[in-house]
Amino acid sequence: MLYHLFYELLSADISGLNVFRYLTFRSVGASLTALLIAFIAGPWLIRELGDRQLGQPILEDLPDRHQGKRGTPTMGGVLILAAVVISTLLWAEWTNPFVWIVLFVTLGCGAIGFVDDYRKAIQKNSKGISAREKLVGQLAVASIAVVWLYNLPGFDAAISVPLVKSFHPQIGWWYVPIAIVFIVGFSNAVNLTDGLDGLAIGPTMITAAVIGLFSYVVGHAVIANYLELKHVPAAGTLAVFCAALIGSGLGFLWYNTYPASVFMGDTGALALGGALSTMAVIIRQEVVLVIAGGVFLVEMFSVMIQVASFKTRGKRVFRMSPIHLHYELRGWPEPKIIVRFWIISVILGLVSLSLLKLR
Repeated sequence: MLYHLFYELLSADISGLNVFRYLTFRSVGASLTALLIAFIAGPWLIRELGDRQLGQPILEDLPDRHQGKRGTPTMGGVLILAAVVISTLLWAEWTNPFVWIVLFVTLGCGAIGFVDDYRKAIQKNSKGISAREKLVGQLAVASIAVVWLYNLPGFDAAISVPLVKSFHPQIGWWYVPIAIVFIVGFSNAVNLTDGLDGLAIGPTMITAAVIGLFSYVVGHAVIANYLELKHVPAAGTLAVFCAALIGSGLGFLWYNTYPASVFMGDTGALALGGALSTMAVIIRQEVVLVIAGGVFLVEMFSVMIQVASFKTRGKRVFRMSPIHLHYELRGWPEPKIIVRFWIISVILGLVSLSLLKLR
């Protein structure tokens, strides 16, 4: 909105408003706006969630340390979503379809998580909605978004392969089911990671920074061609969304850091995973997201390995899954697990950034 108001309508009369044309300026503005919204609205939301007794139910088989968190306000993802959406609408171009596609997935997955969290909190049922209901909802949201993207004028179903120069194979209609599975899978991966105070939001912000930088690069024709990346016109605006995500994440982390005053719940986790994966699909950098978001995938595959091993061999590979619970049962303090996972996420983010030049 601010872009259209100050740049398109008023910059001809006031030359200083030309600054609103620059993505870097608007990205900083989006991040600071989202951070401010989270800081201001956070205490009020936490009080409201507490007054309405929307506390987190805890599974009985989780480690003893988790039982003390019973009743901590959940659904804090509402704070993240509000800050991201408001900030993005203020600073991004409303004429860019990529913005609306990402917002649709973010709010769609967030709505599914909201229903799940609400049922858990009100019915005091730690299971929430069934896995089938959740999966059907995620598939519906991802399908609408991918078909929407696929049918945009000028869209071509080419993928980008890291380390291979100028190799962007066309996969045709296969793009649709592959992208749908990718979005749903990554959304659930982030959700599985959200088990300790601040564990999920830290890697989310790091990954969003990587995706934001790649969005800016692939959306800039000169830079993309120089680095031999697939140019995706208008994708640079997604950097504004990523910046808003980082700002809202920092604001939420203020209240979610150990010991947490609020949890994001499925409302936030499903939405964040859906947002990151949708942006990666749009800019054709799915492999970059797999590397940068490696912590999320390790958490997801630890669950899959555990289930497969128990069903086929009757034995567990880990003491408990997702893998952060395994380290808890080994006696690691919760803050140590969280910070070490953040460190790993930073390393993976740096590795993914190296792909900008390794072609």
